[in-house]
Amino acid sequence: MKIKVATTRRLLVTLAILFAATWCSVADAQKAKPKKPRPKRQTVVGPTIGGNKATPINRITVAKGFRVELLYSVPGQDQGSWVNLCTDNKGRLLVSNQFGGLYRITPPPVGTPLRPEDIEPVPAKIRAVNGMVWAFGALYVGVNDYEAKIPSGLYRLTDSNGDDQLDKVEMLREVKSRGDHGVHAVVPTPDGKALYLVTGNNAKRTEVAANSPVRQVWGEDHLLPSMPDGRGHNRGVLAPGGIIYRVSPDGKKFEAYASGFRNVFDAAVNSDGELFTYDADMEYDFNTPWYRPTRICQVVSGAEFGWRNGAGKRPVFYADNLPGVLDVGPGSPTGMTFGYGAKFPAKYQNALFSLDWSWGKLYAVHLKPNGSSYTATKEEFVTGAPLPITDAIIHQGDGAMYFTIGGRRVQSGLYRVTYVGDESTAPATAKPTVSVARNTRRALEVFHSKQDRKAAAAAWPHLDDDDRFIRWAARVAIENQPRKFWVEKALTDSNPATQVEALLAVARVTGVCPQHRDENTPPVDTAMQANLLSAILDIDSTKLSHDQQLTLVRTLQITLNRFGRPDDAVVAKLLHKFDPMFPAETTELNWLLCETLAWLQSPTVAAKAIALIEAAPIQEEQLQYARSLRMLKAGWTTETRTAYFEWFLKAASYRGGASFERFIEFIRTDAVASLSDAEKESLAEVLAKKPEKKTTYENLGSIFKGRPTTEWSLDELSASARSGLKKRDFQRGRKMFAAAACYACHRFNNQGGITGPDLTSAGRRYSPHDLLDQVINPSKVINEQFSAVVVITEAGLTHTGVVVNLNGDSLMLNTDLTNPNQQVRIDRKTIEELTISKTSPMPKGLLKQMKKDEILDLVAYIISGGNAKHEVYKK
Repeated sequence: MKIKVATTRRLLVTLAILFAATWCSVADAQKAKPKKPRPKRQTVVGPTIGGNKATPINRITVAKGFRVELLYSVPGQDQGSWVNLCTDNKGRLLVSNQFGGLYRITPPPVGTPLRPEDIEPVPAKIRAVNGMVWAFGALYVGVNDYEAKIPSGLYRLTDSNGDDQLDKVEMLREVKSRGDHGVHAVVPTPDGKALYLVTGNNAKRTEVAANSPVRQVWGEDHLLPSMPDGRGHNRGVLAPGGIIYRVSPDGKKFEAYASGFRNVFDAAVNSDGELFTYDADMEYDFNTPWYRPTRICQVVSGAEFGWRNGAGKRPVFYADNLPGVLDVGPGSPTGMTFGYGAKFPAKYQNALFSLDWSWGKLYAVHLKPNGSSYTATKEEFVTGAPLPITDAIIHQGDGAMYFTIGGRRVQSGLYRVTYVGDESTAPATAKPTVSVARNTRRALEVFHSKQDRKAAAAAWPHLDDDDRFIRWAARVAIENQPRKFWVEKALTDSNPATQVEALLAVARVTGVCPQHRDENTPPVDTAMQANLLSAILDIDSTKLSHDQQLTLVRTLQITLNRFGRPDDAVVAKLLHKFDPMFPAETTELNWLLCETLAWLQSPTVAAKAIALIEAAPIQEEQLQYARSLRMLKAGWTTETRTAYFEWFLKAASYRGGASFERFIEFIRTDAVASLSDAEKESLAEVLAKKPEKKTTYENLGSIFKGRPTTEWSLDELSASARSGLKKRDFQRGRKMFAAAACYACHRFNNQGGITGPDLTSAGRRYSPHDLLDQVINPSKVINEQFSAVVVITEAGLTHTGVVVNLNGDSLMLNTDLTNPNQQVRIDRKTIEELTISKTSPMPKGLLKQMKKDEILDLVAYIISGGNAKHEVYKK
C-alpha cells in the first residue's frame, strides 16, 4: 500500500510506466546514497499546537478550482489521532480519537483557522469510536476498542438533562472484535427506519434475525484445501467475513444484510437508495491469482463478496459472490460520503467521495447507472504526501467538505475544502434515476426477508437474466424459501440456463459445508447428492453461455465439497463430461476445470496443465495451475513431474507480497507430500536442486536476449500505428506485454501487479500516439499517481521511492516497483526534505529490442483492453 505524492493535476497517459518492471522502478532506488550535510530548512506548515505539525497544504493537491485549508494540527499527546467525523443536530462537528474520546467543534468561517478553545471534549464516557452518525435524536457510534477498555459494539449517546451535552451512554449490542478489522461505521438506511452497522472480518458474527437476507448457507467452499496466509495473518478466521447489518434504532433487531467483506470501514447511500462501501485488499497477496484490489462495492440485499482466509479469496467470476463496481487498486480504504449538499459544481455534488489512508488519496467516484447496478470511474480529488486520510463529510450548513488525517497514532489534522472556481455551485437536486432493472431487482429482494409461496415462481424467470445482480437477487429469493417449494423444480428444470443457477441454490441450501459439521450434523443426504450430480451431468454445456458454464463448474465444486466424493462410477461419468472441456478458451474456465479435474484425479489433467503452465505468459496463471496440481496423484509421467518441479525453481524468482514466497513453499510442500517413495527416488535430482534467483527481466524477458536494438522514433511508430492497428495478433500482443514484465507492476483484466496503474481501460482513454509518446519519452509527463518521492534525512542519506505505510513516526518507503517487499523504514522526525522526483520510474529505450510488429501488437493489445474480439483483431 502506498501514499501518492502529487504535483499538478495533469492529463496523463498510463502507459508511461508500462515497462517499468523491466528495470528498477526508480532511479537510485536500489540503495540509499550518502549526501553532504546541508543546513536544515524551515518549512511553514500552517497552524500548529505545541509543535505538532499536520501535513502542510503545500504538500496537498486538490482538483482545479478548489481550495484546501488546514484548520487544525491535533496535539497528539492531548487529543490523540482523529479517525471519524460527523455533525450533530446543530451542525457542529463531532470528531473521534481512535484511542480516546470525542470532541465537538463549531466550524470557523472560511479562511479562519481553528483555535484550541473552539474544541471542547464531549463528556460522554466513550472511547475508540470508529464510526458515528446523528440519527433518531441521538449519536450512534461503532466502538472498536483495540485495547479492550470497553466492549466493542454499537452504542447510543444522548443528552440526559437538556444541557446540550452528550453524557448518557447505552451499549445497544456488544460485537466482539479485535484489531483493525472490527466494528466501524454507522449509516442511516435509505428508508429512514433503521441503521446499517459496518463490520470487518475480525468482528465476531452476532446473533441475527431468522429472516435476515444473509442465511447460514455460506461456507468456505474450497474444493481443494485452501492455504492459510504465509505470515499467519488472521489464521483460523473463516467465513462469512465482514458483515453489514441492518439494525433497528433500539438496537434489539440485527439482520445480516450482506457479507464476505475483508475490512470495510465506512459506507454511503446514494439518491437512488443504494448502499456503497469501499473494501480493502490484502497486500500480502500481491501478484498472486487470489489477490483482489481495493474496490467500490454496491451492497445489495443478501450480497456475498467472497472474502476468505489466506489463499481462499474468491475471484470475481465465481457465481457464488458478486463483483465490485470499481476496482481502485492497492490501499487502505477509510471514509466515504456522497457530495450531496456541497457548494461544489454539479459533478462533485453527485460524486461518491472515497478515502484511501495509505496512499493519501481522496477519490471522487462518478457512478453511472447500468442495468440494476452501476459502472464507475474515479478521479483524484485530493492527494498529499503524507496524507493518512481517515474520514470526510459534507457540512450541510456551509456546503464545505471537512476531512481528517490520523489513525494508528500518526500526526492528525482537520482540513476544509471549498470551491473558489468559476463554475456554478447551484444545488444539483439529487433525484432518483428511473431504472426498470433496478425495480426488478428490488421486487425480488422483498422475498429475501419473507417466505412466500409465490417467491419461486416470481424469481425463476430471472435466474438467467443477463444482469448479474438480478440473477443474484432471484437466486437468493429462492434460497430463502422452504425447500419443498422449489428444490424439485430445480432438479427437473428443462431450461439449462435457469437450471444451472437453480442447482447452485440447491447445492448451497441442501449441502453442509465441512466447516459447519459437528456431532449434531445429520449424515450426508446421499439421495440429494445423487440427484444433484445427475442433474449436473444431464446439462448440455454447449447450450450454456460462458458465464453459465462457469456457474455449472462452480456448482459441481460446491456439490463435491459439501456432499463428498461420489462412487467411482459417478466419478467416471464426471470425468467423461468435463475432461474434454479442459483446456478451455478462457483463463477463468480453466481455473475451475483444472481444480475440479485434479480433485477428481483425472488421468489427463497433469499433462494439460503443465502445457498451460509452460504457455502462460504471467506468473498468476502459472501459480494457479501449479496450486491446482499440488495434490494430484494420477496421470503423471517422469517428464511431467520433472517439468512441474522445475517450475518451482523458476517461480523462486517471481515477486509478490509479503506472503508470496511462503505460498510457493506451501504449494511445493504439498506437491512433494503427494509423491510416492518411488517417485521421490526417481525425482531426487530435481527435488535437490536449489533455485537460482533472477531479476524480473531475466525471468520474463528472455525472448529479447541477443536481439539487435533499434532506436525507434515516435514519428515512425505513430505513423505505423495510424494505419497498422488492423488484423493484429492478440496472442503475440499479450506475450509482449508479459515478456517485458509489464504484469509485474500493472493489473490488466484482473491479473498482474499493483505498483503501477491498472491498464485495462487505458485504450478507452488514450490514443496509440499518446501511449507511444509516453513510453519513448517517459519523463515528459509523469503519472502523478505513481510519482516517486525523494527523501533526504538529517544524516545526509537520500532514498527514492513511494511511501507504502505509516505507523506513528515510522514511514515505509518502497524503493523498487517490481518488488513490493523492497522497503526502507525512515523515522519521520529525521526527514530534512521530502520532494517529488522529476524522473519517471520508467527508463528510456524500452522498445529497443522489440520488432515493429511486436510493438504494434502490444499497442493493439492495450487498446483492446485484452478483448480478443476487438476490432483491431478483425481479419
